[in-house]
Amino acid sequence: MLHFDPLLQQLIGPAGSLAVAATDEVTRNLAMLIEGECQGLGPLAAAQKFGFSKQHYFQIRRAFLADGASALQSQRPGPKRPSRRTDQAVRQVIRHRFLDPEASAEVIAQKLRQAGCPLSTRSVERVIADFGLQKTTLSPPGGP
Repeated sequence: MLHFDPLLQQLIGPAGSLAVAATDEVTRNLAMLIEGECQGLGPLAAAQKFGFSKQHYFQIRRAFLADGASALQSQRPGPKRPSRRTDQAVRQVIRHRFLDPEASAEVIAQKLRQAGCPLSTRSVERVIADFGLQKTTLSPPGGP
C-alpha cells in the first residue's frame, strides 16, 4: 500500500520509498487524493494529514477531475492581467506621448478618458516610466 510520510517527505510503498521535494506541491496534492480516494483514508483524514481543510481537499479533487495533474499546481491569486492598463490602452498612451511629447501625463489621461479609455493619471505615468518616455531635463553645460 502506497502512502506519503509528511515528516520524511517521501512516498512509501511495499518495495521502497521515493523522496519528494518539499516544494513539489503537485506530488503532495496527488498523494493526498490517492490516500483519500483510493486507499480509504477519506477526505477529512487525508486533508488533515496533509495540513489542509476538507473544503480545500474537495477544491483540489474538483480541479484534478476537471484538468488532471497539471491543475494541482497552485495558481497566482488575483487578476491575471491588468484590468485597465490593457495592451490597447498602453499603445494609446505611447501614441499620445509621441504625438505631443510636451503633454503631461495628466493631459494624456484626460484625452484617453474623453476617448472612452478610463485610465488614471498614475497609470499613464507608469506606462511612460515603463517605456522610458519621460521628459529629460538637461543641466546647462559646466553646471551641476
